[in-house]
Amino acid sequence: MIVIRLFLLLLALFLSTGLSSASEKPNVVVIFADDLGYGDLGCYGATKVQTPHLDQMAKEGRRFTDAHSASAVCTPSRYALITGEYPVRKNLYSPVFLRTGLVIDTEQQTVADVMKEAGYATACFGKWHLGFGEKTPDWNGDLKPGPLELGFDHYFGVPVVNSHPPFVYVENHHVIGLVPEDPFVYGKKAKTKEIFEKMKLDQIGGADAAHALYDDYMVGTKLVEKSLEWIKEKKDEPFFLYLSTTNIHHPFTPHPKFQGTSQCGVYGDYIHELDWMVGEVMKTLKEQGIDDNTLVIFTSDNGGMFNVGGQESWEAGHRMNGKLLGFKFSAWEGGHRVPFIARWPEKIPADSESDQLISNIDLLATMSELTGIEVKEGQARDSVNILPALTGNPEKPLRDHLLLAAQKKTHLSIRKGKWMYIPAQAGGGFTAAKRGAHAFGGPAALEFAGRKNSDLENGKVKKDAPKAQLYDLSTDLEQTRNVIRENPEVAKEMRTLLESYSKSENQ
Repeated sequence: MIVIRLFLLLLALFLSTGLSSASEKPNVVVIFADDLGYGDLGCYGATKVQTPHLDQMAKEGRRFTDAHSASAVCTPSRYALITGEYPVRKNLYSPVFLRTGLVIDTEQQTVADVMKEAGYATACFGKWHLGFGEKTPDWNGDLKPGPLELGFDHYFGVPVVNSHPPFVYVENHHVIGLVPEDPFVYGKKAKTKEIFEKMKLDQIGGADAAHALYDDYMVGTKLVEKSLEWIKEKKDEPFFLYLSTTNIHHPFTPHPKFQGTSQCGVYGDYIHELDWMVGEVMKTLKEQGIDDNTLVIFTSDNGGMFNVGGQESWEAGHRMNGKLLGFKFSAWEGGHRVPFIARWPEKIPADSESDQLISNIDLLATMSELTGIEVKEGQARDSVNILPALTGNPEKPLRDHLLLAAQKKTHLSIRKGKWMYIPAQAGGGFTAAKRGAHAFGGPAALEFAGRKNSDLENGKVKKDAPKAQLYDLSTDLEQTRNVIRENPEVAKEMRTLLESYSKSENQ
C-alpha cells in the first residue's frame, strides 16, 4: 500500500510539473509599426501627440534607446525581422510591389518556423510586403507561396501597402471577395464600383466583393479585430502573433474617431489610432488572463518619412525622428533608429531603459533562445540573442557591430561601438529638392527642417565635403559633424569590416 501511494504521489508530482512547464511557456506578440519615427511617441519625447498605451507599456517594461531597423526601407526591414539575415545578402534594398514573388526562400528558417517547432500557434496579421508566389503573384488565383509557407498557421492582411494597389485583403492564399467580373489586371484601375452600378450587387458578391470590402479608414480597426479574435481562440495554448500595422504609412487615413484628436494634423491622428491598437491588444491579453505570461515587443520598420503629411506635422511642432538627422530611406540615424519597447511582467524590469545596440534582425535568435529551438546551420546568421538585454543588464555589448542599409546600395553602412560609418556622401535616401514632393527628404529637406551637418550647406553637399562619413555618436548623436578626416584609422577599420560583407562568398 505504501509503495502504491508513493507511486501515485510521484506520478502526480510529475504531471503537475509537466503542466506547470507547459503553462509557463510564454506567448509572444510582436507589433511592427510602419514608418513610425524615433520621436513619434510620448515616451520618446513627443509632445504634440498622446500615446498613453505605449507610454504605459514602457512604464511597465523596458524602453531601448539604441534600437535599429536593419534597413531604412520597409521590405528589407521585414526580411531581416522574419529571417534574421541582413537583406544585403539577398541584394534586397528596395520595397517590392504588385509584380514581385515571395522574396524569402521557403527553405530558409524563419522566426515563425522556430515558434511553430516549439509548439506555438503562429499568425501574421497586417502588412506583408514581402511578395507572393514563386515569380509573380497571381492575384486572381493562389497566392502561394506566402506567409503560410514560412511557418505561419494563419495570415490576414494587406499584401503591399495602403499607398499602392491592390487595395484588398488577403487571407492565407487568396484575395478575399475576389469576383470573376472584376479581375486584377496590372496597370488597370479596379472597376468594382462601376460594376455595382450596372449589375445587382448580389450577382457579383455585393458588399463582400474584394474592392468593396477595403476601406482605408477602417484597416487599423479590421486588423485589430482579427488579431483579438485569434488571441481569444488561442489563449489556452502558447501562441506567436506578428501584428504588422499599416499605421503610420502615408496616406494618413485614421479612423474617423481619431481625426482631429492630435495637435499635428492627420499624421498625429494616425499615431493616436496606432496607440489605441496597441491598447486593445494589451487589454485583451489582460481580460483573457494571459497578460503576465506574454512577452510583447513593439518597434517600427524604419524611421519617419518627411512627406506632405510629415511636413504638416513638422510645422505644427512635431518632430517625427526627434533630434536625429535624416528620415526614412536614409543611412543617417533618423532613417533606422526606431522606438523599441518590450514588456513581460516579472521577467523584464518595469520602468527600465537600455542603451544596448539591438536590431529587429535579432528577433529570430532571441526566440531561439526563448524556446530552446536551435538555429539551423547557415540560417539567421546575422541575428543575435538579445534576451539578456530584455530581462537583465549585460555589462558588455551583445553585438560587436551592426550593418545598416539605406535605399541606395552605395550607402550600406556600419555601426560599431560609438562609431557610425557611411561610405558615401549624404544619406542615400530620397533627394527631391521641391517641398511637398513625395521624395522630399534629402539635404533639401534637412535645410527646411533646420538640421545642421558639416557636409551640407544651403540644402546641398559641399564641394569639398569628404567622400565618406564618420560620426562619434557618443558625443554627437545628431550627426552634426563628420569627423572622418580626424580619424582615418577608425574609418579604415570600419570600411574594412563593411567590405568583408560585400566580399563574402555567401552573399
